Amino acid sequence: MVALGVSVAVAAGGIYAAYGFLDQGQTLVRERCTAVVGTEEHELDPDQAANAALIAAVSVRRGMPARAATIGIATAFQESKLRNIDYGDRAGPDSRGLFQQRPSQGWGTQAQVMDPLYAADRFYEELVKFDYTALPVTDAAQKVQRSAYPLAYADHEPEGRAYASALTGNSPAALNCVLRRSTGPGDPQAVADDLRAAFGVDAAVRGGTVTVAADKTLGWAVAQWAVANAGNRQVTAVGNAGLLWNRAEDGWVPASTTDGSVVITLAGAEGEG
Repeated sequence: MVALGVSVAVAAGGIYAAYGFLDQGQTLVRERCTAVVGTEEHELDPDQAANAALIAAVSVRRGMPARAATIGIATAFQESKLRNIDYGDRAGPDSRGLFQQRPSQGWGTQAQVMDPLYAADRFYEELVKFDYTALPVTDAAQKVQRSAYPLAYADHEPEGRAYASALTGNSPAALNCVLRRSTGPGDPQAVADDLRAAFGVDAAVRGGTVTVAADKTLGWAVAQWAVANAGNRQVTAVGNAGLLWNRAEDGWVPASTTDGSVVITLAGAEGEG
């Protein structure tokens, strides 16, 4: 009996050590998202990528070209590092949000400009007032923002262009996120609501999956939006047009998925998380 007890204890200790090793391995994972378009590769933190995805999605919903998303993402990178910050600076003490929009200058209330969806829509409302497609990115951004540092937007044009190309669906499977294991079950209805707000598309929710009927560039825009939001929405897989983004494998792999149906799988649908 003593020997049996020792054996059980050793086995339990081994299992505990194995889980501990796996958990330690997870803490060593450096979470990041990367957009690769042509020879350019640009990296963002997952929260930054999620905000870039929203900015791109709003441009798609509004029927704007990828150039608009490039300008929007580059602008938000310069203004807030693509983070929804609740403070301004000396030049604009009441500036808030992704685009550092100022309530005192008619951009909306403080609560409104702190809403990323509102902020992106409001940015594009100003952008479409002139022929932004004929201007350099920094000039178009400056006409909207009226910044004290008008040339600074040009510094972020390369990453703006790469993320815009991926997140508007013009560069398929160009966005990848490396993430730790899911921390809990996802909320499929919340994902469907996010998609409706950002893209204006309807999504079908069944169990732990969300399916969007979308093909070609829209399909890839939705699919890569889902990858960019995998961290905050506990997404484990995204299938579209013969490929599958698998969180466990850190990237896109061939799969029997079809063009015309983007399938987003959340933690909890397969016993994960």
